[in-house]
Amino acid sequence: VFAPTVMRVLRKIKSLGYRVPMLLLIVGGSFGLCEFSQIQYDAMKGKLDPEANKITLESEYEKIKDSTFDDWKNIQGPRHWEDPDLLLGRNPESLKTNRT
Repeated sequence: VFAPTVMRVLRKIKSLGYRVPMLLLIVGGSFGLCEFSQIQYDAMKGKLDPEANKITLESEYEKIKDSTFDDWKNIQGPRHWEDPDLLLGRNPESLKTNRT
């Protein structure tokens, strides 16, 4: 006798039908994402050796210390509306005759 009256009362409360499942989804999803991200970090930690891949500022400086940047030229990449041949200083008409 007690169960049918309780079920009838619970069906009348609209928040139990919409808000509680949404709240359970949000809280449950948070815990699920936490577990999956922890698995990912544990896997990455096991695969990578921090001493083997250690890059320092001094090691990078030693690589580029003797490089000369006097002949370096900044080349702009083409935008989607620009012709890449014109941007690089090539004549597209001469390129078309060479291709055919």
